[in-house]
Amino acid sequence: MAYDENIRIRRLNTGDIEQAVRLSSSEGWNQTETDWKLLICNPANICIAAEYDNKIAGTATALNHSDELAWIGMVIVDKALRGQGIGKLLMTSIIERLSHFRSVKLDATPAGLPLYKKLGFKEEFMIDRMICNSFSVNKSFRENGKAAIISKSDMSSILELDKQVFGTSREYLLERLFSDYPEKALKLTVNRVIGGYVFGRKGIRYNYMGPLSASSHESACILMKSALSSLNGQPVVVDVLYDKTPLINLLESAGFEKQRHFTRMYLKNNVIQGDPAKYYLISGPEYG
Repeated sequence: MAYDENIRIRRLNTGDIEQAVRLSSSEGWNQTETDWKLLICNPANICIAAEYDNKIAGTATALNHSDELAWIGMVIVDKALRGQGIGKLLMTSIIERLSHFRSVKLDATPAGLPLYKKLGFKEEFMIDRMICNSFSVNKSFRENGKAAIISKSDMSSILELDKQVFGTSREYLLERLFSDYPEKALKLTVNRVIGGYVFGRKGIRYNYMGPLSASSHESACILMKSALSSLNGQPVVVDVLYDKTPLINLLESAGFEKQRHFTRMYLKNNVIQGDPAKYYLISGPEYG
């Protein structure tokens, strides 16, 4: 169906944050005002709105990772205005604005997968969303004291390590996560070298943990235990790469259940791949 001619595409701005939070919350999504600010307030990111009758009918965002990789997320259409092609309009509009990036990626929900395939996106790998509505700290979690809070002086080493794992620098994202939620940022030192790290943030419905990168399954599990140990009685959500079986087993033993999956996809050529073997938790489908 053709979209209504009264719908126009424009850039999202800070004055739209309240409407944007309302829109994502209506979907049962977890994003907070802080999450939307991270996306909208950086002029290097490309965030657009479909506007109808002076109200936001839909959104799409692209987080700029070092002018190399654009990460599309927050593709939402108001339920009352679906079926008019607004989702496709948003996607084609934002893709046009991303032509100067070496790579464009996204994490697709099952509902969005058919549209993204039609637009030329190809599948890379699967991600499992796992949720625990009330995490309970047991003895095995309490006994772990190997991970430590990340300090400002650690960030240069972590950023360099993350660049190798992710495939390009995520300095803006990780610095913001560290600044906004320093108590959720942990490192694991192995033989005096940082062997892994995890960041986290608060959401409207759940604590979100990720990204998590590590040099081994053992290190990833240690970091996960440490990150969860401060969240007793709280709801937690993670998005874990499908092939990280030891970490998935650990999460299931702690009461996490698989809710659904995402499909990581890329447009045209997958020129930025990083090292998925060391990538355990993503930073969120809106961030990569």
